[in-house]
Amino acid sequence: MINTVKVLLVAASAFVLASCGNGKASDESVATVRLDTVQMASAGAVLQFPGRVVASDDASLSFKVAGTIARIYKEQGERVQAGQLVAELDATDYKVQLAATEAEYARIKAEADRITALYNEGAATASNYDKARFGLQQIEAKLKNHRDQVAYCKIYAPFSGAVQTRYFHDGENVAAGMPVLSVVSSANPEIEINLPASSYLRRASFVRYNALFDVLPGAVVPLKFISVMSKANANQLYTMRLKIEGDTKGIAPGMSAWVSVLAADSASHVEVRVPSTALVEDKGESFVYLYDEQSQTVRRCHVKVVRLHTDGTAVVDGVLSPGNIVVSTGANHIKTGDRVTPLPPVSETNVGGLL
Repeated sequence: MINTVKVLLVAASAFVLASCGNGKASDESVATVRLDTVQMASAGAVLQFPGRVVASDDASLSFKVAGTIARIYKEQGERVQAGQLVAELDATDYKVQLAATEAEYARIKAEADRITALYNEGAATASNYDKARFGLQQIEAKLKNHRDQVAYCKIYAPFSGAVQTRYFHDGENVAAGMPVLSVVSSANPEIEINLPASSYLRRASFVRYNALFDVLPGAVVPLKFISVMSKANANQLYTMRLKIEGDTKGIAPGMSAWVSVLAADSASHVEVRVPSTALVEDKGESFVYLYDEQSQTVRRCHVKVVRLHTDGTAVVDGVLSPGNIVVSTGANHIKTGDRVTPLPPVSETNVGGLL
């Protein structure tokens, strides 16, 4: 009886082993890996400069003719719209002058038309015709000038913004070209920083600009290079102008900021930082697996390890760019072309994945 039981147990075990051995592994298995974003290497030259927000447009408005101010329609600090009337002179004298010129023009034109008709009929000499023709051209130019002078008695805002300064009041006399109002643009504010000569000489290696504002705690505002003066100012500093990108709400001309400038070895060479676990060694060379979000596949990319940090990251040089996604865990078990499944991030409210 005992021998019979032993035979049955052995037979059952053999059946189970035979069943497991016949199973085939799926060729379509998808590896689950952890992904990380490639970061700009903090090591390197991060330069900081105090900056000041300036308006993208700043204009001093003046009359093209002299006269007495009839009215200034905007006070200091008030908003203006592009094309809006902001100030005008008493144009009485210019209008009287224009009226006299218009009457003179009507007389000369009538005379010129009469002589032209006679000349076409052969009843007037060429000398009289030329005299009439040139006289008409002269009065037309005079008429245009006097009409312009009347128009120049008004100032219109060249762009939308705000009145920065009001220099005169109603009833005061001003000369032509004397500033009456200064207007600053409210759109697309910019930042100015001053570079010492040592930083100015490295400007070709500047690859990224950011700004921090006291009024926007915790916000890192990206900037874009506009221009840099090629001549130093009186303080031997070179003024650089940067455009504020993205939302400019809460940022106004006159505010101060700290501008961070990242400098690389060259404009086309930027060192990046990846987790050390993303590195794969093969025949003495280092690689990482770059993840393609659209196809959910990976491909191997060669990198050169510049230095290792004690925080578990490595600064590398190669084809990677900040913002690329690489496999940081599981890289030793995949190959180029493999389809992978990203490991979901750990929830701050579900530590350990217990829920």
